[in-house]
Amino acid sequence: MNSLQFLAGDPTTFATEVWGRRLLVRHIPPADLDGLFGIEQADHLITSSAMRTPQLRIAKDGSVLAESRYIRHATIAGTPMTGLVDPRKVLDLFGDGATIVFQGLQRYWDPLRRLVRGLEEELGHPCQANAYLTPPGSQGFALHKDTHDVFVFQTFGTKDWEVHDERGAHQVTMEPGTCMYLPTGTPHMARTQASASLHVTVGINRFVWRDLLRKVVEPVLADEAFAGPLPARLFDDKEALAAALRAKVDELTAALAGADLDGLVDAEEVRFESGRQPLLEGALLDRLELPGIEAQTVLRRRAGSTCVVRPAGDDLRLLLGDRSMTVPGRIGDAVRRVAATDGELRPAELGDVLDEQSALVLCRRLVREGLLEVVR
Repeated sequence: MNSLQFLAGDPTTFATEVWGRRLLVRHIPPADLDGLFGIEQADHLITSSAMRTPQLRIAKDGSVLAESRYIRHATIAGTPMTGLVDPRKVLDLFGDGATIVFQGLQRYWDPLRRLVRGLEEELGHPCQANAYLTPPGSQGFALHKDTHDVFVFQTFGTKDWEVHDERGAHQVTMEPGTCMYLPTGTPHMARTQASASLHVTVGINRFVWRDLLRKVVEPVLADEAFAGPLPARLFDDKEALAAALRAKVDELTAALAGADLDGLVDAEEVRFESGRQPLLEGALLDRLELPGIEAQTVLRRRAGSTCVVRPAGDDLRLLLGDRSMTVPGRIGDAVRRVAATDGELRPAELGDVLDEQSALVLCRRLVREGLLEVVR
């Protein structure tokens, strides 16, 4: 099951009928959430991981509390550590009714890193993950709207949500396995009753047309042709000003007609497909095993890895999710075979398209880059 199926059910229905349009509530088998981010994992991060702000923040009754209320001072080898979270202070604030917010979990919690990477691959939009731990009988935030789409799924306890849309207010009780989708701008608030609550939010920072159009227009406007000052007493002859403005708009339109739109789209793809969080669990062990990789060494695609192959002149550019690399175009058949594999692979299996030494060089390079891993 891919990330979108996990969160939203049927991906085709979601993409064509739901995304950005309406509230969606579905249920996930609670067992499928095990290890993703539950109360034990939250306890571990608070008490045993030396978290630092802004990885964690705390809110109560609609207000975000000052960091000074839950950080402490420490040094490593005489160098001060900033923003170090004090677990005792955090637990005391939680006991007094405050909500603990884990921010940007995709950056430091691997199961959510994988979920977010998969969702980004399926949607083509950047995503992020937060989690909210609220004690019984408490409310962290007042009624508010988010500036991005949100998936919410409950992993511990229950929480009562009030959600507003064009049909009015809805009451949704979230319990382990409940997943809810909130389009951008949906007013909502939530409160616990008798039990504590832990839920995870996956935010989708959707690209909108203005994002791309701005990148087309801004370089053109930077040209000196549009940098000249307007005349003094410019409103004395408003008709003349409007005519001059029309002429500049025509000039801008002509300049935009020559914009390299294909190049911009290519650059945006490279930025998106090479700027996400890395998935490198086990990569240190792989690095140690690099010299020992031989023709019959068993390799496989790293779980969650991506590889988009694009031409780059006489070469090929490989977009690997968190980075890009360039390889000679003459080995394109071998590269595409590796990129398409979904099982195990031995360098010797590339023998019909590469000589043995070239196959070893390619496979070792792709292990070093994190696309392949050694099967141990």
